[in-house]
Order: sequence, then C-alpha cells, then structure tokens
Amino acid sequence: MFNQLDAPTEGEVCVCMKTNFGDMKFRMFPEKAPKACENFLTHAKQGYYDNLIFHRVINDFMIQGGDPTGTGMGGESIWNKAFEDEFDENLHNFRGALSMANSGPHTNGSQFFVVQADKVPAMMLSQMEELTEQGFPYQVQENYKNVGGTPWLDFKHTVFGQLYEGYDVLDAIAATKVAPGDKPIEDVIISGIEIL
Repeated sequence: MFNQLDAPTEGEVCVCMKTNFGDMKFRMFPEKAPKACENFLTHAKQGYYDNLIFHRVINDFMIQGGDPTGTGMGGESIWNKAFEDEFDENLHNFRGALSMANSGPHTNGSQFFVVQADKVPAMMLSQMEELTEQGFPYQVQENYKNVGGTPWLDFKHTVFGQLYEGYDVLDAIAATKVAPGDKPIEDVIISGIEIL
C-alpha cells in the first residue's frame, strides 16, 4: 500500500530545497499530482524559486514560499494561469507535506507551503475516526497521530511532495521570529531547488 511517509525508492523524483537555514529534501508524487509536480519542477529547473523568501511562517503550523513578490499576493504557474486542484485519497497534509497554497478551489499558481505542525488536536483525531469513508482510513489516522499535520487542509490544498530529510531545518525556519503578518524579521531565503 502507498504511504507518503515512506523513504524514497530508487528512481523516484526527489528535490533538495536549499535555504540559508540548511537543506530540505522532498519526495515528489508526479503520478498522483501531475500538474502540481510539473509546475513546481519546471519552475525549479528554470530558477523561478531562486532567492525567493518564505514570506509567511507560523510555528506549529507551516512555512509558505514561492511568491516572487515576497508578499503572498504574487506568483503564477508555468502556464501563466491558475490550474486545478489534484486531490488523492493517498496524499494528506501530514507533517512535512509539500502542498500548493491557494486562495480557493482551483487557484494554484507558484506558491507552496510545508506543513510543520507536529501534533493534531485530540478532538480532531476523534472526529477523523468517524470519517473513515471520507478519506481518513485507519492508516491515515495513525500517521496523523504519530507525526502530526493539518488534516483540516486535506482535499483543500494539493499535496504533491513529502519531506524525508531536513526536519530540523523545517523546525528552525518555523521557530524564526516574525513580524505582524507572519513574515520573518530576518529573511529566510531559498537559494535554489535542485532536482536529485
């Protein structure tokens, strides 16, 4: 059975996101989120994300980047228009998930976030037990219990990758001091994204 938290296997597409806090490595899921992956990987190859900042950082929640304006209001897809969501019952916003940021259904552009929350509220875990048929089977519930994440974002934001190395970097970025509006006081910079 597919589990997005598994280590990458031979031949899988992976990327290394280089930041001034260190490197984060992600498995990509092109079979399950083809457009989101094509968009992200093409932008990465073309240097679109080079020297951009994480413009929105919320500790115990997520870190968000991919906007060339650094404001959270900019960025576009490789097709120069918004593209549709790609939801898969096997992909969830567990801790370390790489997901598309959006402003509503089918509004994906260039912005993405990495889930950093390491716990799921107990009340939400118990609600998930009642939603087994709605995309939260036992294994998904167990993963949320074990690693944390943001289940309320499932089937609202396309998950297209998963962190497998660099959780310490993710936590360090999330813990950085922020100004009002959740923008880090000192820039957290993506120097580049290398396809492994």
